[in-house]
Amino acid sequence: MLARMQSLYLFIAALFAFSSLFFPFWYFITETEYLLKDFSPLAGANSIHVFGLYVSGIVSPVTGLLSIVAVFLYKNRALQSKLIVVLILLFLVDILSGLTAAHFMNEHLKQTFGPGVEHLPGAGFFVLLPEPLLFWLAMKGVKKDEKIASAYKRL
Repeated sequence: MLARMQSLYLFIAALFAFSSLFFPFWYFITETEYLLKDFSPLAGANSIHVFGLYVSGIVSPVTGLLSIVAVFLYKNRALQSKLIVVLILLFLVDILSGLTAAHFMNEHLKQTFGPGVEHLPGAGFFVLLPEPLLFWLAMKGVKKDEKIASAYKRL
């Protein structure tokens, strides 16, 4: 189970998903510095900003939990493959909801402070980026195991 490479890839992806909760997703710099983090919306921002942060805050741990569940589905490779596809879709929802929240926070700060708002991605954004690569590598490992098992069945 844990000796398989795809288990390692899924476990590392779970660590990245969980760690993204603890780092700021985006930085905004005006007279003061604002951090965009999960479950911490900016007061006065619109509802899309708040919704994006809460979606991102919920999807990140769900991605981590499902990655760990996928590690233990090594006997059912078809289900493990389907779960990895779901994990890739959850990653897309997570990154897009975070980017949407960052965009609407940027718009709110520009209306409040003028066009001099600087922004840059934070560590929470960069922690999420290796996840699709890890999921893809895990999928390749599952397919390789399936190929070995089907060759063994033919003998």
